[in-house]
Amino acid sequence: MRFLVTGSAGFIGFHVCRRLLADGHEVAGVDSFVPYYDVALKHARHALLEGPGFTPHLQDIADMAGLRAVMEAARPEVVIHLAAQAGVRYALEHPDVYVSANMVGTFNLLEICRSAPVAHLLMASTSSVYGANAEVPFQESHATDTPLNIYSASKKAAEAMGHCYAHLWNQPITAFRFFTVYGPWGRPDMALFKFTQAALRGETIDVYNHGLMERDFTYIDDLVEGIIRLIPAVPVRGRPVGPGDSLSPVAPFRVVNIGNGAPVGLLDFITEIERAVGRPIARNSMDMQPGEVLRTFADSSLLEALTGFRPSTPVTAGVPQFVAWFRAHYGV
Repeated sequence: MRFLVTGSAGFIGFHVCRRLLADGHEVAGVDSFVPYYDVALKHARHALLEGPGFTPHLQDIADMAGLRAVMEAARPEVVIHLAAQAGVRYALEHPDVYVSANMVGTFNLLEICRSAPVAHLLMASTSSVYGANAEVPFQESHATDTPLNIYSASKKAAEAMGHCYAHLWNQPITAFRFFTVYGPWGRPDMALFKFTQAALRGETIDVYNHGLMERDFTYIDDLVEGIIRLIPAVPVRGRPVGPGDSLSPVAPFRVVNIGNGAPVGLLDFITEIERAVGRPIARNSMDMQPGEVLRTFADSSLLEALTGFRPSTPVTAGVPQFVAWFRAHYGV
């Protein structure tokens, strides 16, 4: 099949593209290589995708005309929209970037698909949309009306726009909500990367809320498997898979959690990094930062009902895989 993947040089986009190429598909990769973090890492990811079947496009999704030209050239049957400005803390100082990338960029893609529909548009959302919801595990039916930062608000807006376009133009859309994805080729702004780097340099890490937080860490291979299996699970209005389906009653649109379903305490996560690195990590205990949540916890029952798959890789297996990649990639 012909795929277009936005954010193809990003952490998740790179892994999705690599899996699609390995499965024999044609992939048009779209990325603008914004310098939010080390662009060299993005170029290194893209370099591994080079070869038959992969066509890279240097393109900002916030540029409607440029994105439309890419879509017309690629003629994708399926679009996987992963390009986004991520990061909760960065959003405190640069909220405008999130509006441009996550809202305007998504709107542009939806508009283009209106005039040139695809068999299935899959788009990334986030567990952050659950915001102040205290009911766990998070289910797709839970309220998402209390976002705690502009990142989660922009992703909630993207979901809402997606529903509108699915309803108005009958474009099948699946929005999947990620839960703290980690693994090889991960982002330098995320805790695992920063903590591993600090440990190997003998530096001190900042531990927010004194470590009293839990995250539903999801290994990258599990996330990719979930996305790949959702591709043929095209939402059809009026055909839910069961009572727990988030399928809209008025549109071919659903949201799906992709998470491990096993929250891990931040201090326990740090202990796993220490074990994998082979040395203790000095810690600077700090108060909670604005916009953060205390706990994320996915209910992935709908994903399993749709695909027969549920993420299950524990941090005891996933963290050593990341540390091994980090040592090899950076020669430390």
